[in-house]
Amino acid sequence: MRRLRLDRRSFLRGAGATLALPLLEAMTPSAGAAEDTGPVRLLWIFVPNGKHMPDWTPREEGTDFPLPFLLEPLAPFREHLSVFSGLGLEAGRAHGDGPGDHARAAATFLTGAHPVKTAGANLRAGVSVDQVAARVLGRATPFPSLEVGCEAGRAAGRCDSGYSCAYVSTISWRTPTTPQPKAVVPRAVFERLFSGRTLSPAARRRGARRRRSILDLVREDARSLAARLGRHDRRKLEEYLTAVREVEARIERAEGRPAVEVPETVPPGVPSDFGEHVDLMQDLLVLAFRCDLTRVATFMVANAGSNRTYRQVGVREGHHTVSHHGGKPEKIAKLRAINRFHTEKLARLVRLLAEAREGEASLLDRSLVLYGSGLSDGQRHDHHELPVLLLGRGAGVAAGVHRRFPRGTPLCNLYLALLQRAGVAARRFGDSTEPLPLGERG
Repeated sequence: MRRLRLDRRSFLRGAGATLALPLLEAMTPSAGAAEDTGPVRLLWIFVPNGKHMPDWTPREEGTDFPLPFLLEPLAPFREHLSVFSGLGLEAGRAHGDGPGDHARAAATFLTGAHPVKTAGANLRAGVSVDQVAARVLGRATPFPSLEVGCEAGRAAGRCDSGYSCAYVSTISWRTPTTPQPKAVVPRAVFERLFSGRTLSPAARRRGARRRRSILDLVREDARSLAARLGRHDRRKLEEYLTAVREVEARIERAEGRPAVEVPETVPPGVPSDFGEHVDLMQDLLVLAFRCDLTRVATFMVANAGSNRTYRQVGVREGHHTVSHHGGKPEKIAKLRAINRFHTEKLARLVRLLAEAREGEASLLDRSLVLYGSGLSDGQRHDHHELPVLLLGRGAGVAAGVHRRFPRGTPLCNLYLALLQRAGVAARRFGDSTEPLPLGERG
């Protein structure tokens, strides 16, 4: 019997819906044999207000370092974990512009460029590293890049000591003067990925009663394909379709509940529970990577200077408020709880990537996930000794190590190294001086 061969860009199609497929054996060169290598995925994750650094920074360097309190949730994935200490963003400092460290922390996080202090239309920062990668890696995917977040923001107006709100709510910049807006409504991201269009809130409300699952729309195509696949691929296709439907169903449930947290900044369709919102965005990112819809993404967990409360962990004061703890033990305890919550959510994302198989490897093996903040100590607004992690072993990067670099080493040195390892021919990026050594996976 002749083996079915599928193109890597195959889709399930239906009325108004296009559903990409995960990597199947039918897409590989020989039956039952998946390629040992695959495309690398790059994801940058930003969290605001820095970290409580004594609970973040490992005491020892090398490969056998004990995990500090804030990194403990990542213990199951320590062979994929690299911790970088000593990196900084010189462009985040004032340089004569006065206050506004939170806006600069976000604006410089992926650009390494000092932003023009303005609340008007004359924005200027720099092209962000994700967009540099997208110009090359994005040629092979339907979406060159994907930008998501969990807090809405304004594209104009004054938000931080004379800085535009665009700086506060954006980490991705397509050009030095054009911030790349992020999507915060899960339904909008789902529709963009799987139907190729995004409805207006009014149109979405009108169609809610007659909406069918995307799987209903592609069901016949899915049945036809499954009948021609081998047993392993049929099981993988079924698992994938189940995952898509579970995310879709959770989005629908979220849309049926009113948003109660920070209502003035939460658009319709956003879950009232922040943890659920983070989970949905993570699920969508993993689906996008799994189907090779994009290989470059950014996730802004919350806006710079966010004062969101975290009642999930018993913190009723705002995050920014407790980051200015003044050494008070009760405030430090609350900050530690928020920081730990963020790491636990990161661990969930890493687990999803580890569980997603792509041939003989996991998606985590083919990803590089950078997680960090543009501030280190939130109370002092430091832009050096930043909290920076790299997860995954994509592009053959070595992992499972804590590396300490001289204070002031540009974070952009790491970005330059990531670009080069991902196949982007870059000689410099931002204020880089040389690519950081990333080692080779054994």
